[in-house]
Amino acid sequence: MKIFKFGGASVKDAPAVRNSAKIIKKHAPSNELLVVVSAMGKTTNALEVLYEKAHTKQDYSAEFKQLTQYHEDIVNQLFDNKQAPIFGVLVNMFTRLDAQLEKSPLYKNYDEGYDQIISFGELLSTHIVAHYLTEAGVNNTWLDARRYIQTDDTWREGKVDFAWTEKQVKRELPEILTNKVIVTQGFIGGTLEGKTTTLGREGSDYTASIFAYCLDAESLTIWKDVPGVLNADPRRLAETHLYEQLSYQDAAEMTYYGATVIHPKTIKPLANRNIPLFVRSFIEPDKSGTRISNSRPPKIRPAIIFKPNQKLLSFHIKDLAFITEKNVSTIIEAIGRLNVKANLMQNSATSFSVCVDNDLRRIEKLRNLLSEEFSIYYNENLQLITIKNYDEASVQEITQGKEILLEQRTRHTFQIVVKE
Repeated sequence: MKIFKFGGASVKDAPAVRNSAKIIKKHAPSNELLVVVSAMGKTTNALEVLYEKAHTKQDYSAEFKQLTQYHEDIVNQLFDNKQAPIFGVLVNMFTRLDAQLEKSPLYKNYDEGYDQIISFGELLSTHIVAHYLTEAGVNNTWLDARRYIQTDDTWREGKVDFAWTEKQVKRELPEILTNKVIVTQGFIGGTLEGKTTTLGREGSDYTASIFAYCLDAESLTIWKDVPGVLNADPRRLAETHLYEQLSYQDAAEMTYYGATVIHPKTIKPLANRNIPLFVRSFIEPDKSGTRISNSRPPKIRPAIIFKPNQKLLSFHIKDLAFITEKNVSTIIEAIGRLNVKANLMQNSATSFSVCVDNDLRRIEKLRNLLSEEFSIYYNENLQLITIKNYDEASVQEITQGKEILLEQRTRHTFQIVVKE
């Protein structure tokens, strides 16, 4: 059996949904197929705006109407029969979303409330895709991923209980897959108490790899709007190259440094079961794309990875003493406790610097926690650029004309923090 994952761009409008359904329909007759679907287009961003406004008791009616209209327009274009069941499902889903938004100010834990709202994106998209597949003649069933992917209550970064999840998946899904395509949500899970969690931003790839792991899948294919894994973002560099093959290790390191084509947590479950990952284009679905497995090509072209929206924090001892291992341990422990994403760290005699994702709420908590012990300075509007498997030509190309705030170089990796 195979796992397919379709991201937001592949279901962003009615033509995109039709195209994805065409790909599924082509492969379904000869394969047991489980399909993981992300929220449509930029729905997750829209839900984040809605939640922030609802949580802070601002009027969100215009944004709510816009999101509703977006999904209604897609459904109206997909279904000629205006009495089709999906129209009732959509009304019910937005009624539930509105009720949940009204409760948002009651959540003392911001991240817990976030998960209850943001999860609606995947619930909406999968209902629409499942109903359209039925319309297109594909025998399928809609599955609630929250019943199968169990996590703890680390809101927005749920830690998966793989033993429980695998047992639950293997108990029920293989029988369903013998005669139906399964359509389910990416990004979301559930606690033992039945509360919704999310697996980290852009976590649908991870969901797909969890299902692949639990079902011992033949392969996982992620369908993207690019030909496969490229050595750089084509929106940033004029010349890019496709990797036809990558090893699990190379792919994992690239995602860790910020390559957005695959979610960072995707690789490990697949590598543990030796399940190949294919990254292919839904625009040109007949092309083979990139194959990621335990085989490593003899020569790897330098990968250039841009990670925007970074902040550089510098911690100094207040009495001008040297930074010790104990000081560094205190800072790192606080970063871990608050789930601040640290991407690069460097220490000098009197300071410790860390480049982090610019999550304003978490950084403010970090500053409040450590401000008594340290003087804390920061630079913002930065990006982290990483060159994996660098050579001097790639370093020269990337550093030319840049204002570099921090630089690190190891045998295989070159990194700089620069002004955006």
